[in-house]
Amino acid sequence: MGGVEDDEPASKRMKLSSEELRRLSNGSTIKEPVAGSSRDLMARPLQSEGGEEVVGSKGVIKKVEFVRIIAKALYSLGYIKSGAHLEEESGIPLHSSVVNVFMRQILEGNWDESVVTLRNIGLTDERTVKSASFLILEQKFFELLDEEKAMDALNTLRTEIAPLGVNDSRVRELSSYIVSPSYCSPTRSPKQDTVRARSRSKLLEELQKLLPATVMVPEGRLEHLVEQALVLQRDACMFHNSLDKEMSLYSDHQCGRDQIPSQALQVYETGVSLKHKLSGHQKPLSSVSWSPDDRQLLTCGAEEVVRRWDVSSGECLHVYEKTGLGMVSCGWSPDGKWIFSGLNDKSICMWELDGKELECWKGQRTLKISDLEITGDGKQIISICRETAILLLDREAKVERFIEVDQPITSFSLSRDSRFLLINLLNQEIHLWNIEGDPKLVSKYRGHKRTRFIIRSCFGGLEQAFIASGSEDSLVYIWHRGTGELIETLPGHSGAVNCVSWNPANPHMLASASDDRTIRIWGLNNLSTKRKEPCSNGIHYCNGVY
Repeated sequence: MGGVEDDEPASKRMKLSSEELRRLSNGSTIKEPVAGSSRDLMARPLQSEGGEEVVGSKGVIKKVEFVRIIAKALYSLGYIKSGAHLEEESGIPLHSSVVNVFMRQILEGNWDESVVTLRNIGLTDERTVKSASFLILEQKFFELLDEEKAMDALNTLRTEIAPLGVNDSRVRELSSYIVSPSYCSPTRSPKQDTVRARSRSKLLEELQKLLPATVMVPEGRLEHLVEQALVLQRDACMFHNSLDKEMSLYSDHQCGRDQIPSQALQVYETGVSLKHKLSGHQKPLSSVSWSPDDRQLLTCGAEEVVRRWDVSSGECLHVYEKTGLGMVSCGWSPDGKWIFSGLNDKSICMWELDGKELECWKGQRTLKISDLEITGDGKQIISICRETAILLLDREAKVERFIEVDQPITSFSLSRDSRFLLINLLNQEIHLWNIEGDPKLVSKYRGHKRTRFIIRSCFGGLEQAFIASGSEDSLVYIWHRGTGELIETLPGHSGAVNCVSWNPANPHMLASASDDRTIRIWGLNNLSTKRKEPCSNGIHYCNGVY
């Protein structure tokens, strides 16, 4: 076997039927004759890749490549006869005859022959030939060990694998398997022919990745091209805010403006509710934040208290406060088990949901904490440390990084994946920063109004493809994150909109908080809610409750 004398009777050697070979080759053209013409077809050389015959209106798709990719997809989907008929009728084989021989040799375990055939395929890169030979001979080595032919395996390692000069560390690792072969068997069950055949099929997949696509069409190539086209259409869609499963191959994708929250569905009026005897905020709202599970909402009055609300009932579940101090911002931990808030004495406090204080850090380097974020893994605290700088503090490693800007910072917001930061500046600009590694400025957003107050912005929508912000002109502004284009302004508030928060569980829902002491919940124009009460403008008003 493979250059080593093999005394095993031929009747005991593993032989696979044509059907098994087709199945285990995962879509490769190893097939039985079709209408008696397969022998001639296999001998026919591949048509020139540079031929002039093309398909499509743009003249950029080569017919040979197009047909080969379709044939590959048919085989991968299990349509063996259809793939074979396509090759026969078009006269364009998926693989050349020598490649088909090579694939059959791999699946049947004819290692020495396959190495020789590999050099007859016509590869010009000697490194590719050696790397592919290494993979083939490695499989041979493992199967010899499975058959308890340690000396033959050692001979293969010394005289065939090592001289290739490929991956010396792997060669040393293989030599250790001679002593302990049970640790390395790729088949795990060498007595089972089916398991071994699957291992060979995986080898063929690895070789397919290594060899040029013109020699062996990559697995899933058609699917990859189609997915690539859909992703490009999605990314080019200015208003895309729907699930990808709704995209269709039958027509080009394009969302309408109706995918953006633009209608006020409900309005919370903070104050005293006679029905529940709840006290609301007595000062303008400065911050609002959805819980990770979409069931609760935190609101913060300007230098007042933090309130936690039950979204379904509107009940105020808890009030967080510190005697003599005012809260200026609030937020949730990534797991929703505790909350944190910035205070007007430059400190940061964390509470359990029942109000028990967990930690409190004095802001020795910080300004009055008007914004605070913790990354999704809970390891980094982000805060404003100077008027024009943001601190990124690794709590575990105690490593500090900084974002320096040339304008005073008024607020910031962290993306859901903790990779990006939105920074609101005094000059009425919002800057997007990538904070992985060394922070980098990515984009700028303009148009909203800010002259006197702190205005907050947020990421939102499906895959956080949008940027939303409050504004002193009583509007909510929405930009496309990728292009920076302003795509929507939402009227409705009667005072400055201080803060916005996009629902993390519903890409079609947005909350905004204003100096008019209301919180508006925005949704799609065509969305109807079960709880909506009859009123002239379709808006549901509530004093702290639904």
